[in-house]
Amino acid sequence: MSLPPLLVQTAGSLAAILALPGLAWWLKLGGAPLLADEAALQSAASEVADGFEVCDFALSRDCTAALVRDSQGRIMIIRRHGNRFAGRILGTGACASVTDAGLSVDCGERRFGPVHLDLDEPQAWAEAINRLSEGLDA
Repeated sequence: MSLPPLLVQTAGSLAAILALPGLAWWLKLGGAPLLADEAALQSAASEVADGFEVCDFALSRDCTAALVRDSQGRIMIIRRHGNRFAGRILGTGACASVTDAGLSVDCGERRFGPVHLDLDEPQAWAEAINRLSEGLDA
Protein backbone atom coordinates (compact mmCIF):
# COMPACT_ATOMS: atom_id res chain seq x y z
CA MET A 1 0.00 0.00 0.00
CA SER A 2 1.41 3.34 -1.03
CA LEU A 3 0.72 6.52 0.95
CA PRO A 4 -0.05 9.70 -0.97
CA PRO A 5 2.91 12.13 -0.85
CA LEU A 6 0.71 14.94 0.51
CA LEU A 7 -0.30 12.77 3.49
CA VAL A 8 3.35 11.95 4.25
CA GLN A 9 4.32 15.62 3.98
CA THR A 10 1.43 16.68 6.25
CA ALA A 11 2.29 14.03 8.86
CA GLY A 12 5.95 15.09 8.81
CA SER A 13 5.04 18.76 9.20
CA LEU A 14 2.68 17.97 12.08
CA ALA A 15 5.39 15.95 13.85
CA ALA A 16 7.89 18.80 13.45
CA ILE A 17 5.41 21.35 14.78
CA LEU A 18 4.65 19.20 17.82
CA ALA A 19 8.38 18.67 18.46
CA LEU A 20 9.16 22.43 18.66
CA PRO A 21 7.75 23.01 22.18
CA GLY A 22 9.78 20.07 23.45
CA LEU A 23 12.91 21.44 21.84
CA ALA A 24 12.29 24.90 23.34
CA TRP A 25 11.82 23.34 26.80
CA TRP A 26 14.98 21.25 26.41
CA LEU A 27 16.99 24.36 25.41
CA LYS A 28 15.44 26.29 28.32
CA LEU A 29 14.12 28.99 25.99
CA GLY A 30 11.37 31.39 26.94
CA GLY A 31 9.96 31.71 30.40
CA ALA A 32 9.97 34.72 32.64
CA PRO A 33 12.89 34.73 35.09
CA LEU A 34 12.52 36.48 38.42
CA LEU A 35 14.95 37.97 40.89
CA ALA A 36 13.51 35.78 43.62
CA ASP A 37 16.31 35.94 46.19
CA GLU A 38 19.74 37.30 47.00
CA ALA A 39 21.47 34.50 45.07
CA ALA A 40 19.61 35.49 41.89
CA LEU A 41 20.53 39.13 42.50
CA GLN A 42 24.20 38.24 42.97
CA SER A 43 24.18 36.17 39.80
CA ALA A 44 22.58 38.97 37.75
CA ALA A 45 24.93 41.60 39.21
CA SER A 46 27.97 39.44 38.44
CA GLU A 47 26.87 39.15 34.82
CA VAL A 48 26.67 42.94 34.52
CA ALA A 49 29.95 43.73 36.27
CA ASP A 50 32.47 41.02 37.00
CA GLY A 51 33.33 40.94 40.71
CA PHE A 52 30.36 43.04 41.86
CA GLU A 53 29.55 41.78 45.38
CA VAL A 54 26.05 42.64 46.61
CA CYS A 55 26.06 44.08 50.15
CA ASP A 56 22.65 45.77 50.20
CA PHE A 57 19.66 45.44 47.91
CA ALA A 58 16.09 46.53 47.32
CA LEU A 59 13.90 44.19 45.32
CA SER A 60 10.81 45.35 43.48
CA ARG A 61 7.62 43.64 44.68
CA ASP A 62 7.11 41.95 41.29
CA CYS A 63 10.70 40.56 41.41
CA THR A 64 11.53 41.89 37.93
CA ALA A 65 13.85 44.75 38.96
CA ALA A 66 16.20 45.59 41.79
CA LEU A 67 18.74 48.05 43.12
CA VAL A 68 21.94 46.61 44.56
CA ARG A 69 24.89 48.24 46.32
CA ASP A 70 28.40 46.91 46.84
CA SER A 71 30.94 47.60 49.59
CA GLN A 72 32.47 50.45 47.56
CA GLY A 73 29.14 52.29 47.51
CA ARG A 74 28.44 51.65 43.83
CA ILE A 75 24.75 51.26 43.01
CA MET A 76 23.55 49.05 40.19
CA ILE A 77 20.07 48.88 38.70
CA ILE A 78 18.97 45.52 37.32
CA ARG A 79 15.82 44.82 35.32
CA ARG A 80 14.40 42.04 33.23
CA HIS A 81 15.11 42.33 29.53
CA GLY A 82 13.33 39.56 27.63
CA ASN A 83 14.17 36.31 29.38
CA ARG A 84 17.45 37.64 30.81
CA PHE A 85 18.48 40.50 33.08
CA ALA A 86 20.26 43.69 32.13
CA GLY A 87 21.84 46.19 34.47
CA ARG A 88 23.87 49.34 34.74
CA ILE A 89 26.12 50.74 37.42
CA LEU A 90 24.70 54.17 38.15
CA GLY A 91 26.95 57.18 37.68
CA THR A 92 26.71 60.93 37.86
CA GLY A 93 24.05 61.04 35.12
CA ALA A 94 21.61 58.95 37.14
CA CYS A 95 18.59 60.40 38.89
CA ALA A 96 15.69 58.99 40.85
CA SER A 97 12.30 60.24 41.96
CA VAL A 98 9.68 58.89 44.30
CA THR A 99 6.30 58.37 42.65
CA ASP A 100 2.93 57.03 43.77
CA ALA A 101 3.95 53.66 42.34
CA GLY A 102 7.33 53.58 44.14
CA LEU A 103 10.64 54.67 42.65
CA SER A 104 11.52 55.76 39.12
CA VAL A 105 15.21 55.54 38.21
CA ASP A 106 16.83 56.95 35.11
CA CYS A 107 20.39 55.67 34.74
CA GLY A 108 21.24 58.47 32.32
CA GLU A 109 21.54 56.11 29.38
CA ARG A 110 18.76 56.70 26.87
CA ARG A 111 18.85 53.20 25.38
CA PHE A 112 18.43 51.56 28.80
CA GLY A 113 15.45 53.73 29.65
CA PRO A 114 13.82 54.47 32.99
CA VAL A 115 13.10 51.68 35.46
CA HIS A 116 10.14 51.72 37.83
CA LEU A 117 10.41 49.80 41.09
CA ASP A 118 7.71 49.21 43.69
CA LEU A 119 9.82 49.34 46.87
CA ASP A 120 9.25 49.48 50.61
CA GLU A 121 11.63 52.41 51.20
CA PRO A 122 11.92 54.34 47.93
CA GLN A 123 12.97 57.63 49.55
CA ALA A 124 16.25 56.30 50.96
CA TRP A 125 17.25 54.83 47.61
CA ALA A 126 16.22 57.98 45.74
CA GLU A 127 18.44 60.10 48.00
CA ALA A 128 21.39 57.72 47.56
CA ILE A 129 21.03 57.73 43.77
CA ASN A 130 20.63 61.50 43.56
CA ARG A 131 23.78 61.98 45.68
CA LEU A 132 25.75 60.24 42.92
CA SER A 133 25.32 63.31 40.73
CA GLU A 134 26.94 65.41 43.45
CA GLY A 135 30.06 63.25 43.26
CA LEU A 136 29.60 61.96 46.80
CA ASP A 137 29.52 58.36 47.94
CA ALA A 138 26.03 56.94 48.09
